[in-house]
Amino acid sequence: MANYTTADIKALREKTGAGMLDVKKALDEADGDIEKAIEIIRVKGLKGIAKREGRSASAGLIAAKVVDGPEGQVGVLIEVNAETDFVAKNEKFLAYAEQVLAAALVSGAESVEALTAVEVDGFSVKNLTDSMQAVIGEKIVVRRVARLTAPRVALYLHHTNPDLPAQVGVLLGTDEAAADVAHDVAMHIAAYSPQYVAREDVPAEVVAKERSIAEETTRAEGKPEKAIPKIVEGRLGAFFKEAVLLDQAFARDPKNTVGEIVTATGGSVTGFVRFRVGA
Repeated sequence: MANYTTADIKALREKTGAGMLDVKKALDEADGDIEKAIEIIRVKGLKGIAKREGRSASAGLIAAKVVDGPEGQVGVLIEVNAETDFVAKNEKFLAYAEQVLAAALVSGAESVEALTAVEVDGFSVKNLTDSMQAVIGEKIVVRRVARLTAPRVALYLHHTNPDLPAQVGVLLGTDEAAADVAHDVAMHIAAYSPQYVAREDVPAEVVAKERSIAEETTRAEGKPEKAIPKIVEGRLGAFFKEAVLLDQAFARDPKNTVGEIVTATGGSVTGFVRFRVGA
């Protein structure tokens, strides 16, 4: 029997993020040598990358950062996925996510394709991802990246589970005047997940579809013909109150809409991005 202890197994799991069975097998093969076991896990992991392509990676984290830029502030938001929550909170995975975030911030990449080609310390983000898969033994995916530039950018990261890294992230762009309420509005976005900033941002085809659905539903209910236009407009308004940020009732003061809260500052919202892990 190889010369290693339960403490060695725990240490190697924490160091690599690999599963219990993989760690034991590597220690057996390495006759208890920790460094050799790490190399075995890495080599076997690289060989298994292709096998993991079809797996689902729905756990993970949201990471973000805001920095000052030439046109105000710049915020970057990324989602990085793994297969299990165990890996999502692993120190190596967290450090890897920070490397990916730094690469996104410095490079200006606005797509996953562009981000995976960015080099970090001589290695592309794709190489770093493959290396993480090799060591950890799970499918690792940089799922999406977003970049937001505005006079002021507020950042909010929400932990749905205190034992896990952030699962929801929001970047909110405003002008200087609205900066005082930006953090609260970002928290609101995290909770209520609007799709658009203002009504004019909703694509015409989406409005047309919602109007059509409202009309068909109203007719099917047998409402009087004369009343249909007013009922349809009311139902369309309800859609806007659900999907449009400025039309939503403000989480901290439901008597007012988000739009009214922002307007009271004399400022405006320029845009937002919201990510939720796996959504």
